[in-house]
Amino acid sequence: MLDGLDLNTETDLRILGCELIQSAGILLRLPQVAMATGQVLFHRFFYSKSFVKHSFEIVAMACVNLASKIEEAPRRIRDVINVFHHLRQIRGKKSASSLILDQNYINTKNQVIKAERRVLKELGFCVHVKHPHKIIVMYLQVLECEKNQTLVQTAWNYMNDSLRTNVFVRFQAETIACACIFLAARALQMPLPSRPHWYLLFGASEEEIKEICITTLRLYSRKKPNYEQLEKEVERRKMFLAEAKLKAKGLNPDGTPALSTLGGFSPASKPCSPNVVKVEEKSPNPQTLKPVKKEPDNRAQVTKSPHNGSSSFSFYSYNSRRSRSGTYSSRSRSRSHSRSPSPRRHQPSPLLPHLKPKASHHGNSDSKPSGRHSNSGGGGSGHKRKRSRSRSRSRSLVKGERERDRERERERDRDRSSSDLSSSKKHKHERGGGHHRGDRRDRERSRSYDRERDRERSHKSKHHSSSGHSGHSRHRR
Repeated sequence: MLDGLDLNTETDLRILGCELIQSAGILLRLPQVAMATGQVLFHRFFYSKSFVKHSFEIVAMACVNLASKIEEAPRRIRDVINVFHHLRQIRGKKSASSLILDQNYINTKNQVIKAERRVLKELGFCVHVKHPHKIIVMYLQVLECEKNQTLVQTAWNYMNDSLRTNVFVRFQAETIACACIFLAARALQMPLPSRPHWYLLFGASEEEIKEICITTLRLYSRKKPNYEQLEKEVERRKMFLAEAKLKAKGLNPDGTPALSTLGGFSPASKPCSPNVVKVEEKSPNPQTLKPVKKEPDNRAQVTKSPHNGSSSFSFYSYNSRRSRSGTYSSRSRSRSHSRSPSPRRHQPSPLLPHLKPKASHHGNSDSKPSGRHSNSGGGGSGHKRKRSRSRSRSRSLVKGERERDRERERERDRDRSSSDLSSSKKHKHERGGGHHRGDRRDRERSRSYDRERDRERSHKSKHHSSSGHSGHSRHRR
């Protein structure tokens, strides 16, 4: 009813589905208990699912197949589909033809298997059905009427017909058996004990028996359901539900977006920032917008670069790092130079002005290859020539930096030595001239001593060489 089906249409669908299960069970030569189980499962399933969302014919096939397994009289799915195909031809008054095993048959078979799983899942695998067939015979034995075959058969027929109604879902099997015996006795005008009423002995009440009897007798006063009309009604409700779902999603029936339902939807593109809108309103000329738009955007990109650890780190230093990365050591050095620039590079010593143009020249050489490499995508991956060039450039850069460091250390040493000499001269000047004469005498003595030592060493070496030669000549003689 939530999907738009009225009560009469749903009742007709239940009756038609149960009739299909009954006639298919007769053609498949199933026992009556198996057919009754299939009909009860059909009712139970469609009390939790809608006829609009599930095909009642496919579910009827699944219930027949499942009931045959439950009552230990299994039938093949192919036989079940073939029987329902035959019943459809009889309804349409067509000539009987065999079922073609094509793709349509395979699809129907898969649908029946899925429907069987769905029934089991929906019922929680509680598929046991307590039937009143044996209970009717047992109650008539108690009433000593089991020998009256007409009464037994009539009560049995009423019970099979009541399977098409929702009686088996609402009442217990014992109460249904009492109601069927009550209807059969009334139809055959056979008296049964009334003081007290016989059905009170079996735990049934008068109201429940009246409800079951009225529901069963109403079945005979209904018109026979029309299969084609019911199918059209179900299809119409399916279309209505599909359109309602599309409307809820904001789409037309053909799948295109509905502009009226979205409210305020416009296909025109909107600018990303309100600053651009203000500039466009003031000056429509696009040339004037370029300097206004580019500068803040570039700054934002530099400060919010995902590669940088902090916002103050420049984008240029990142590119230069990528271009210098020939080896791990060179990459770490370039990182250290870019992050913490030393004061030696930017502030050369004032004593040696001839090194200033060299530092600036090297700085320009650093910037040029880094710019080239940054434009070529960090060294041109995939090309061996570009890799070798970048590595050689990085090595030359590292060597240049080492040479600069060595020159700076030499400059420091020279500065220190010059400062030491100046301080020593000042001290000597303060001491006086007598000390200068003493220092000169000491230096002359040390020089004469060194000359004498050198003469002695040269004389000894000559003497050893002459004695060695004479010894060798005697030994030969």
